[in-house]
Amino acid sequence: MEITFGAKGADITDRFRAYAEEKLAKVTQLLPRATALDVKLTRHAVPHTSVAGGRVEITVHGPGSIIRAESDGPDKYMAFDSAYHRVMERARRVHDKRTDHGGRRRTPLREAVATGFEQVDITPADPETVEAVRTGSIPTIEAEQPDTEWSPVVIRQKRFPAKRMGVRDAVDQMELVGHPFYLFVDDATGECAVVYRRKGWSYGVITLDDDAAEPAAGAERAAS
Repeated sequence: MEITFGAKGADITDRFRAYAEEKLAKVTQLLPRATALDVKLTRHAVPHTSVAGGRVEITVHGPGSIIRAESDGPDKYMAFDSAYHRVMERARRVHDKRTDHGGRRRTPLREAVATGFEQVDITPADPETVEAVRTGSIPTIEAEQPDTEWSPVVIRQKRFPAKRMGVRDAVDQMELVGHPFYLFVDDATGECAVVYRRKGWSYGVITLDDDAAEPAAGAERAAS
């Protein structure tokens, strides 16, 4: 697995690179199917002092999931160790899950193609459509961006491919990326839903319903 190092306002020394590669070798043992691993080091100083700390972000790219962790520390080694331990915890979770479900046979892509994707819920496109997309004969329509007024509030917009999964799998993916929420398409209902972390070790699920009644005052606050 390729390990890529990047830095912002800091230098990646040979000593730090060797230190990180030695530790990250354990991640490759737990996740042999991982394709790439990124390590980003950012240096930041406390204003009006001589104290300089660092932030380390570690991202593991693999088939079907991404494991990411970041941590701050008074130096790059302590920041790396903290982020590394979080990555290892999530990598072990993925490894254990695959081991538990190892008895379930997955359909290889070659076998699925040979049988016309009968084992999976996929309808392949006809060759004419594929060729039209490849050659660009199908016209592409770009929507015009509406003019927006300036605002001091910056709203970042991101679009991700819709992934169908169960609630438990969505919780696992949320924990792997280290976010407090995760947006997905519920495999049971076909509707968009959000899982989120509540206090303690509990989780919640939010869905939308056009026919649902408005919650009473204070109900949303109590539910969180």
